[in-house]
Amino acid sequence: MSTSISNQTLVHLAEKYGTPLYVYNFNTIERQYKKLQSAFEGTNTRFFYACKALTNINVLKYVKSLGANIDCSSINEVKLALKAGFPAKRILYTSNGISFDEIEVAKELGVYINIDSLSNLRKFGEAFGDQYPVGLRLRPNIMAGGNLKISTGHENSKFGIPVDLLDDILTIVKAYDINVIDLHIHTGSEIKDVGVFVKGIEVLFDLLPHFPHVKVIDLGGGFKVPYKKDEQGTDIDLLAKEVFDAIKSHPNALGRSLEVWFEPGKFLVSECGTLLTKVNVLKKTKTTRFAAVNSGFNHLIRPMFYDAFHQIDNISNENGEVGNYSIVGNICETDTFAWERPMNEIKEGDILAFRNAGAYGFEMASNFNSRYKPAEVMVLNGNDALIRERDQFADLFRKQIEVL
Repeated sequence: MSTSISNQTLVHLAEKYGTPLYVYNFNTIERQYKKLQSAFEGTNTRFFYACKALTNINVLKYVKSLGANIDCSSINEVKLALKAGFPAKRILYTSNGISFDEIEVAKELGVYINIDSLSNLRKFGEAFGDQYPVGLRLRPNIMAGGNLKISTGHENSKFGIPVDLLDDILTIVKAYDINVIDLHIHTGSEIKDVGVFVKGIEVLFDLLPHFPHVKVIDLGGGFKVPYKKDEQGTDIDLLAKEVFDAIKSHPNALGRSLEVWFEPGKFLVSECGTLLTKVNVLKKTKTTRFAAVNSGFNHLIRPMFYDAFHQIDNISNENGEVGNYSIVGNICETDTFAWERPMNEIKEGDILAFRNAGAYGFEMASNFNSRYKPAEVMVLNGNDALIRERDQFADLFRKQIEVL
């Protein structure tokens, strides 16, 4: 079964369900998961889908059916995972800056927990002592990721407990006899250099002698996804080889039977997603031709927030003469998706497809300008189904309380 959806089919889906529209090809998710399985075959590795990338319940259920576990960044994501059918022991909860109340709920639900701060580690020890095994999210002071906004392991990052506070960590662990079974790091997103993960192993393995009960080394996620046609993503086969070569050669690995965990999010769902938009208006200045679509950063914030690149294609006119267009949105803010991008000739009413929109697309959408969130559609083995209705007017004030 092909993991791509033809432009003709995408146009048909736009006509059938309207635009803007998120379309997810579930066969692509399967392809990406099988890449991981193949590369790490024969190793003691578990994969936890970082569901913050896309939490539609159908995506969660499908990922579960493939055999993946799930990584959650909030207690509500944990509850969504349970609703999707994941058993507690296939759920990992790693959050930051959160109230200890959330950790207490996660403990009651029986999921794996990674603790992100000395404060919550102390509270955990006071509340539970050695009654419940727990993981530590550490900040390794490694700069990695596509840009600073998606780099989470550097020395000025809010994420994790700094490794240079090891003495403080050990003081708390010893005082409350906390059962630490997992050492976790996540250095960022869009990491192409597999050497970053090897550095992470060195950091964590140097700490192993201090944590005799550790069973898991969690290297997080952040695998690079190719957004441009000439880009290369993370070499997953090389990653598997380098990671396990590093583990086998480290002296602190001797006598330890350790699991290695990864938390791929974007890697699994980015390429499955396409945002379909309709061209509302063409404008021309002395230097620029604008094509304004019926969407904006209220539906896809990545280009404005991260300076992220998305391939955009005019799928209504695949053979049109190529010219440069600036693709912009329809909200009352600067929401430029692309400047001076070579595109097949665009006419009002054409359908533009934004590629690699599965991760952090709909998930970060809003009702800014009181505009509706898009519908979502899944495609699996050539069959399409609506998995989220488009907003309606009543949705804009559903939770408001009129007192005047």
